[in-house]
Amino acid sequence: MFSKDTQKLESLIGAHTDFQGELHVKGTLRVDGQVDGRLNAEWVILSETAVVKGEVTAKKIMVGGKVEGNLRAEEVVEIKAKGKVLGDIFTNKLSVMEGGEFNGKVEMNGTESHGAAEPSQCLPHLTPSE
Repeated sequence: MFSKDTQKLESLIGAHTDFQGELHVKGTLRVDGQVDGRLNAEWVILSETAVVKGEVTAKKIMVGGKVEGNLRAEEVVEIKAKGKVLGDIFTNKLSVMEGGEFNGKVEMNGTESHGAAEPSQCLPHLTPSE
């Protein structure tokens, strides 16, 4: 989903890296390691080896690893086949690939709303096996 518009990768947290704290990145952030804290970037890519405990905020978020915390995306959240999200998702669009796991609630607001917010869609639990 990201390959068409993805700009070059600006920042990387490597597979053997543990990060604690709050990180703000302009552009794309790829996480292969472990993060305990908050991530904020234009685009966040969490690889299959990524483990994040905390909140992730971006325009677009792709989850291939594990997240324990809330995801806030202006445009889209994509959970890949091996991705796991334990937390709430706030976004306009959500994609869960077969095999991806999600346990939390989803709040989706249409981009065309002007004034009052549109009703939320809440999914208490969503996995391919259900």
